[in-house]
Amino acid sequence: MIILIDIGNSNIVVSKYETEIGVPFRFNTDTTKSIDEYYVLLKDIIEGATGMIISSVVPELNIILKNLAIKYLNIVPIFVGPGVKTGVRIIADNPKEAGADLVSSSNAVINEYAETAIVVDMGTATTFTFIEKKIIKGVAITAGLVTQRNAITKSASQLNQFEFKTPLNVLGGNTVDCLNSGLLYGHSTMVKGVVDEIKKQHNCDPKVIITGGTSRFIKELLPSEYVFDELLLLKGLVNIYKKNNKK
Repeated sequence: MIILIDIGNSNIVVSKYETEIGVPFRFNTDTTKSIDEYYVLLKDIIEGATGMIISSVVPELNIILKNLAIKYLNIVPIFVGPGVKTGVRIIADNPKEAGADLVSSSNAVINEYAETAIVVDMGTATTFTFIEKKIIKGVAITAGLVTQRNAITKSASQLNQFEFKTPLNVLGGNTVDCLNSGLLYGHSTMVKGVVDEIKKQHNCDPKVIITGGTSRFIKELLPSEYVFDELLLLKGLVNIYKKNNKK
């Protein structure tokens, strides 16, 4: 059994893989927790694991999860990054800056969907990754939906936190509906706009794959030809693990 871990800025997603990817479990990212505290949190999921692969954009937690795997499972986890075979080439000023999450998702897209594609990952940030012939050619990054919501409710004293709900209309009749309309219609329009601009600038019409924890809130507001895959990054981790553990 292989443990798949995606450490993001807001959440840590953990799943098992044997013959298929199991149910993902989502936890709040907490850089103050110790090795033992994370073990208590994860032990029911990771017990009996024979391997582990981690995509992380939170460097402070890398040593915590590495030592947890060594101490409690007697295994050394693979961290997606320099020196690990991913099957993805990167063209950038500094390829080492490419996030492990972007590389993992790109691997899944190349193996399951197309060698040329646009990947939109909606998390703490919303990222747009353009892949052409198995090569990451560039990335655009903007604030994610939760980040935008937190910013506006924190900065405006009369606005309170609220739950996202896909609006029926672009204009709302109360504060919560107005916020949902502005943020969700605004974000979906931005996604379509950036995707169209990537297609225009690169003179192509590739498949568009949407993933990430908040993507479900704007699914109904995006074109039906967009593909939604919530397990995209985890699929990439499975592929990368197999690529680096051929026995």
